[in-house]
Amino acid sequence: MKKHSPAIDRHHSPEVTLTEFRGVLYMHLGTDWIQGAMRLGKPNAIVLDYVQHMMMWMLFRDTAKHIVQLGLGSAALTKFCYHNFPDAKITAIELNPNVIDICRSTFHLPPDDDRLTVLETDAALYIESIKRRKAIDILQIDLYDENAAAPVFDTPEFYKSCADALTPDGMMTVNIFGNASDRQKSIGAMQSCFESVIWTTVEEGQNMVVLCGNSIEAVLFDELKKRSEHIRRTYGLRAEKWVAGLAAWMQGEDT
Repeated sequence: MKKHSPAIDRHHSPEVTLTEFRGVLYMHLGTDWIQGAMRLGKPNAIVLDYVQHMMMWMLFRDTAKHIVQLGLGSAALTKFCYHNFPDAKITAIELNPNVIDICRSTFHLPPDDDRLTVLETDAALYIESIKRRKAIDILQIDLYDENAAAPVFDTPEFYKSCADALTPDGMMTVNIFGNASDRQKSIGAMQSCFESVIWTTVEEGQNMVVLCGNSIEAVLFDELKKRSEHIRRTYGLRAEKWVAGLAAWMQGEDT
Protein backbone atom coordinates (compact mmCIF):
# COMPACT_ATOMS: atom_id res chain seq x y z
CA MET A 1 0.00 0.00 0.00
CA LYS A 2 1.41 3.41 -0.98
CA LYS A 3 2.01 5.73 1.96
CA HIS A 4 0.46 9.17 1.37
CA SER A 5 1.21 12.52 2.94
CA PRO A 6 -1.95 14.68 3.18
CA ALA A 7 0.15 17.86 2.89
CA ILE A 8 1.10 17.10 -0.73
CA ASP A 9 -1.22 18.46 -3.43
CA ARG A 10 -0.85 16.48 -6.64
CA HIS A 11 -2.48 19.30 -8.62
CA HIS A 12 0.42 21.62 -7.73
CA SER A 13 3.13 19.02 -8.31
CA PRO A 14 5.01 19.17 -11.63
CA GLU A 15 3.24 17.37 -14.45
CA VAL A 16 4.83 14.21 -15.80
CA THR A 17 5.24 14.06 -19.58
CA LEU A 18 6.65 11.25 -21.71
CA THR A 19 8.57 10.96 -24.96
CA GLU A 20 9.73 7.87 -26.82
CA PHE A 21 12.74 7.43 -29.11
CA ARG A 22 14.13 4.20 -30.55
CA GLY A 23 12.42 1.95 -28.07
CA VAL A 24 13.29 4.03 -25.00
CA LEU A 25 10.60 5.80 -22.98
CA TYR A 26 11.76 9.04 -21.35
CA MET A 27 10.22 10.81 -18.36
CA HIS A 28 10.07 14.61 -18.07
CA LEU A 29 8.52 16.92 -15.50
CA GLY A 30 6.87 19.27 -17.98
CA THR A 31 10.24 20.39 -19.44
CA ASP A 32 12.80 19.02 -21.89
CA TRP A 33 15.05 17.77 -19.07
CA ILE A 34 15.15 13.96 -18.87
CA GLN A 35 14.21 12.75 -15.39
CA GLY A 36 14.36 9.03 -16.16
CA ALA A 37 14.24 6.42 -18.91
CA MET A 38 13.20 2.82 -19.56
CA ARG A 39 13.92 0.52 -22.48
CA LEU A 40 10.52 -0.84 -23.44
CA GLY A 41 11.90 -4.29 -24.27
CA LYS A 42 13.89 -4.51 -21.00
CA PRO A 43 11.92 -2.59 -18.36
CA ASN A 44 14.16 -3.65 -15.45
CA ALA A 45 17.45 -2.66 -17.08
CA ILE A 46 19.15 0.67 -16.33
CA VAL A 47 19.35 2.71 -19.54
CA LEU A 48 21.02 5.99 -18.61
CA ASP A 49 24.78 5.92 -18.07
CA TYR A 50 24.77 8.19 -15.01
CA VAL A 51 22.08 6.05 -13.37
CA GLN A 52 24.29 2.99 -13.88
CA HIS A 53 27.11 4.92 -12.20
CA MET A 54 24.87 5.33 -9.15
CA MET A 55 25.42 1.58 -8.63
CA MET A 56 29.22 1.83 -8.44
CA TRP A 57 29.09 0.97 -4.75
CA MET A 58 28.84 -2.59 -6.08
CA LEU A 59 32.59 -2.45 -6.71
CA PHE A 60 33.10 -2.43 -2.94
CA ARG A 61 30.28 -4.60 -1.61
CA ASP A 62 27.87 -7.16 -3.03
CA THR A 63 25.21 -7.32 -0.33
CA ALA A 64 22.95 -4.88 1.48
CA LYS A 65 20.08 -5.25 3.92
CA HIS A 66 18.46 -1.87 3.28
CA ILE A 67 18.79 0.21 0.10
CA VAL A 68 17.18 3.65 0.00
CA GLN A 69 16.59 5.82 -3.06
CA LEU A 70 15.89 9.55 -2.57
CA GLY A 71 14.13 10.70 -5.73
CA LEU A 72 12.26 7.99 -7.62
CA GLY A 73 12.73 9.23 -11.19
CA SER A 74 11.50 6.51 -13.55
CA ALA A 75 12.18 3.94 -10.80
CA ALA A 76 15.20 2.49 -12.64
CA LEU A 77 17.37 2.17 -9.53
CA THR A 78 14.48 1.01 -7.38
CA LYS A 79 13.46 -1.72 -9.82
CA PHE A 80 17.04 -2.84 -10.43
CA CYS A 81 17.78 -3.17 -6.73
CA TYR A 82 14.44 -4.85 -6.03
CA HIS A 83 14.99 -7.52 -8.69
CA ASN A 84 18.74 -8.07 -8.21
CA PHE A 85 19.08 -7.95 -4.42
CA PRO A 86 16.35 -10.33 -3.22
CA ASP A 87 17.55 -10.26 0.38
CA ALA A 88 17.42 -6.48 0.65
CA LYS A 89 14.66 -4.17 1.76
CA ILE A 90 14.14 -1.40 -0.82
CA THR A 91 12.73 2.02 0.11
CA ALA A 92 12.08 4.82 -2.39
CA ILE A 93 11.25 8.39 -1.36
CA GLU A 94 9.39 10.68 -3.78
CA LEU A 95 7.61 13.95 -3.11
CA ASN A 96 5.67 14.17 -6.39
CA PRO A 97 2.63 11.84 -6.39
CA ASN A 98 2.38 12.14 -10.18
CA VAL A 99 5.82 10.54 -10.49
CA ILE A 100 4.79 7.63 -8.29
CA ASP A 101 1.59 7.14 -10.29
CA ILE A 102 3.35 7.05 -13.67
CA CYS A 103 6.02 4.70 -12.35
CA ARG A 104 3.31 2.31 -11.20
CA SER A 105 1.19 2.56 -14.35
CA THR A 106 3.84 2.86 -17.08
CA PHE A 107 7.38 2.20 -15.82
CA HIS A 108 6.72 -1.26 -14.33
CA LEU A 109 7.33 -0.30 -10.70
CA PRO A 110 6.03 -3.26 -8.64
CA PRO A 111 3.43 -2.73 -5.91
CA ASP A 112 4.65 -2.38 -2.33
CA ASP A 113 5.23 -5.66 -0.50
CA ASP A 114 7.26 -6.91 2.44
CA ARG A 115 10.50 -5.82 0.69
CA LEU A 116 9.50 -2.73 -1.31
CA THR A 117 8.15 0.50 0.15
CA VAL A 118 7.48 3.71 -1.79
CA LEU A 119 6.92 6.72 0.46
CA GLU A 120 5.31 9.91 -0.81
CA THR A 121 7.15 12.40 1.35
CA ASP A 122 9.96 14.94 1.52
CA ALA A 123 13.44 13.38 1.33
CA ALA A 124 14.95 15.66 3.98
CA LEU A 125 12.14 14.89 6.42
CA TYR A 126 12.59 11.17 5.83
CA ILE A 127 16.35 11.34 6.47
CA GLU A 128 15.82 13.39 9.60
CA SER A 129 13.33 10.82 10.88
CA ILE A 130 15.58 7.83 10.29
CA LYS A 131 19.09 9.19 10.93
CA ARG A 132 19.27 7.99 14.53
CA ARG A 133 18.52 4.42 13.48
CA LYS A 134 21.72 4.05 11.42
CA ALA A 135 19.88 1.44 9.40
CA ILE A 136 20.61 2.28 5.74
CA ASP A 137 23.33 0.25 4.01
CA ILE A 138 23.12 2.01 0.64
CA LEU A 139 21.71 5.51 0.08
CA GLN A 140 21.27 6.70 -3.53
CA ILE A 141 20.39 10.37 -4.03
CA ASP A 142 19.09 11.87 -7.29
CA LEU A 143 16.95 14.86 -6.26
CA TYR A 144 16.04 17.47 -8.88
CA ASP A 145 13.01 19.62 -9.60
CA GLU A 146 11.51 20.13 -13.06
CA ASN A 147 14.17 22.71 -14.02
CA ALA A 148 17.11 20.44 -13.07
CA ALA A 149 19.24 23.50 -12.28
CA ALA A 150 20.93 22.08 -9.17
CA PRO A 151 20.36 19.42 -6.49
CA VAL A 152 17.33 20.14 -4.31
CA PHE A 153 19.33 19.40 -1.13
CA ASP A 154 23.05 20.12 -1.21
CA THR A 155 24.21 21.37 2.19
CA PRO A 156 26.59 20.03 4.85
CA GLU A 157 23.62 19.72 7.21
CA PHE A 158 21.73 17.49 4.77
CA TYR A 159 24.74 15.29 4.05
CA LYS A 160 25.47 15.02 7.78
CA SER A 161 21.96 13.64 8.30
CA CYS A 162 22.58 11.19 5.45
CA ALA A 163 25.85 10.07 7.03
CA ASP A 164 24.12 9.61 10.38
CA ALA A 165 21.42 7.45 8.76
CA LEU A 166 23.95 4.96 7.35
CA THR A 167 25.23 1.82 8.98
CA PRO A 168 28.95 1.99 9.97
CA ASP A 169 29.98 0.47 6.62
CA GLY A 170 27.19 2.14 4.65
CA MET A 171 27.74 4.02 1.39
CA MET A 172 26.04 6.90 -0.40
CA THR A 173 26.00 7.78 -4.10
CA VAL A 174 24.87 11.22 -5.27
CA ASN A 175 24.16 12.57 -8.75
CA ILE A 176 25.40 16.15 -9.23
CA PHE A 177 24.04 17.91 -12.31
CA GLY A 178 22.82 21.27 -13.53
CA ASN A 179 24.12 24.63 -14.72
CA ALA A 180 23.67 26.11 -11.25
CA SER A 181 25.52 23.29 -9.52
CA ASP A 182 28.77 24.17 -7.79
CA ARG A 183 30.52 20.83 -7.90
CA GLN A 184 33.40 21.77 -5.65
CA LYS A 185 30.99 23.17 -3.08
CA SER A 186 28.97 19.93 -3.21
CA ILE A 187 32.09 17.80 -2.82
CA GLY A 188 33.32 19.97 0.04
CA ALA A 189 30.00 19.57 1.82
CA MET A 190 30.24 15.78 1.51
CA GLN A 191 33.90 15.72 2.55
CA SER A 192 32.94 17.48 5.78
CA CYS A 193 30.67 14.53 6.63
CA PHE A 194 32.44 11.44 5.23
CA GLU A 195 35.96 10.06 5.55
CA SER A 196 36.04 8.89 1.93
CA VAL A 197 34.62 10.88 -1.00
CA ILE A 198 35.42 9.81 -4.57
CA TRP A 199 33.74 10.73 -7.84
CA THR A 200 33.52 10.26 -11.59
CA THR A 201 32.17 12.44 -14.37
CA VAL A 202 29.63 10.89 -16.71
CA GLU A 203 28.14 11.56 -20.15
CA GLU A 204 30.77 14.01 -21.43
CA GLY A 205 31.02 15.72 -18.06
CA GLN A 206 27.34 16.63 -17.76
CA ASN A 207 26.87 14.57 -14.62
CA MET A 208 29.12 13.84 -11.68
CA VAL A 209 28.41 10.83 -9.49
CA VAL A 210 29.95 10.92 -6.03
CA LEU A 211 30.52 7.89 -3.79
CA CYS A 212 30.83 8.53 -0.06
CA GLY A 213 31.47 6.33 2.98
CA ASN A 214 33.29 6.13 6.28
CA SER A 215 34.81 2.69 5.81
CA ILE A 216 35.31 2.17 2.06
CA GLU A 217 37.95 -0.51 1.64
CA ALA A 218 41.11 0.22 -0.32
CA VAL A 219 41.09 -2.00 -3.39
CA LEU A 220 43.80 -2.32 -6.04
CA PHE A 221 42.69 -1.38 -9.54
CA ASP A 222 43.43 -4.87 -10.86
CA GLU A 223 40.89 -6.20 -8.35
CA LEU A 224 38.42 -3.45 -9.23
CA LYS A 225 38.70 -4.44 -12.89
CA LYS A 226 37.95 -8.07 -12.03
CA ARG A 227 34.95 -6.99 -10.00
CA SER A 228 33.73 -4.75 -12.82
CA GLU A 229 33.92 -7.66 -15.28
CA HIS A 230 31.86 -9.80 -12.92
CA ILE A 231 29.27 -7.03 -12.54
CA ARG A 232 29.05 -6.59 -16.32
CA ARG A 233 28.59 -10.32 -16.92
CA THR A 234 26.15 -10.85 -14.07
CA TYR A 235 24.09 -7.66 -14.05
CA GLY A 236 24.60 -6.12 -17.48
CA LEU A 237 26.02 -2.88 -16.06
CA ARG A 238 28.91 -1.13 -17.82
CA ALA A 239 31.01 -1.25 -14.67
CA GLU A 240 34.30 -0.91 -16.53
CA LYS A 241 33.35 2.76 -16.99
CA TRP A 242 33.19 3.15 -13.21
CA VAL A 243 36.74 1.88 -12.85
CA ALA A 244 37.97 4.13 -15.66
CA GLY A 245 36.29 7.07 -13.97
CA LEU A 246 37.86 6.25 -10.62
CA ALA A 247 41.26 5.96 -12.31
CA ALA A 248 40.78 9.44 -13.80
CA TRP A 249 39.81 10.73 -10.35
CA MET A 250 42.98 9.22 -8.85
CA GLN A 251 45.07 11.00 -11.49
CA GLY A 252 43.31 14.31 -10.87
CA GLU A 253 41.70 14.40 -14.31
CA ASP A 254 38.09 14.09 -13.08
CA THR A 255 37.00 17.50 -11.77
